Amino acid sequence: MDEFLYKVQTRFLFHSSIRIKIPAICSEDQMDSLFGLLESVDRQYNSYQPGSFFDRINKNAGSFVTVDDETVRILRQAKKLSAFFDGRYAITVMPLVRLWGFYKDDVKRVPSEDELGRVLPLVNDDMIDIDGNRVRIAKGQEIVTGSFIKAYAVDRLLEKMREMKITDAIVNAGGSTMAAVNNAAHPSWQVGVDVPGTDDPLFVADIADCVYSTSAQGDSFVEIGGKRYGHILNPQTGYPSSNKMVGVVTESAMLGDMVSTGLFTETPAGFLEKMRRLQKDFSIEGFLMDEAGHITRSAGFGADWEVPV
Repeated sequence: MDEFLYKVQTRFLFHSSIRIKIPAICSEDQMDSLFGLLESVDRQYNSYQPGSFFDRINKNAGSFVTVDDETVRILRQAKKLSAFFDGRYAITVMPLVRLWGFYKDDVKRVPSEDELGRVLPLVNDDMIDIDGNRVRIAKGQEIVTGSFIKAYAVDRLLEKMREMKITDAIVNAGGSTMAAVNNAAHPSWQVGVDVPGTDDPLFVADIADCVYSTSAQGDSFVEIGGKRYGHILNPQTGYPSSNKMVGVVTESAMLGDMVSTGLFTETPAGFLEKMRRLQKDFSIEGFLMDEAGHITRSAGFGADWEVPV
């Protein structure tokens, strides 16, 4: 909306560009404080950050590690959703990610059945032991926070905005999480959603006081023998999902990020069944784009959203 004035900053965190847009009347100190919170979350909870709680858990696999209450809360939610998706969502997927060559300079090749047979038993969030504030993963296991850490940081950011009395804002966390804050003067934000891997518009969404989260097979892939394999892996089969995109609208960014990843391995029928079950406990709507580009959406998902021509 042109009549509103904002200040905008973008900084690189969580291996992504994080863009915050808040009213121009907010101070630079407020903007710095918001990014400072994100930097703190990055240091403490990003598994890729040396010395973070998750890095310590990984480096001490097989032994208990003392962590804070937030780490325990994150792990309990991850374990709950892993069980909900029958193990098709797992934060212990890192050994499988390494096997496929998605991490740094790992060799990129299709794993053998024997290799998958050795690694898949380790991709099991049930094996994460929580005893009070002590956490232990099994030898050979490794947690990766990529499926939720930016979104967790956004949830913390929204809490801080409420404390600061900021009632009009939007946050773009790497394109996979879009969080809207609205008031009566500015009742919604528009978010453009593109076809994965292209700049072709899919639709324009109106979101208000909620989060749009997406998991997509776009530029994150490995090419092996002339074939592209996407980065979202099915922990049950060990292979990448062939779906193209999942988008969900929720009140919690972390829930949306975890759920969109879990739904990515579903068939259209499985997607609708899981959405109906999730809606018993959460305010959530969403869609699935399969390999052929066909879109399956929940009944309440954006029927009135504009589809660009």
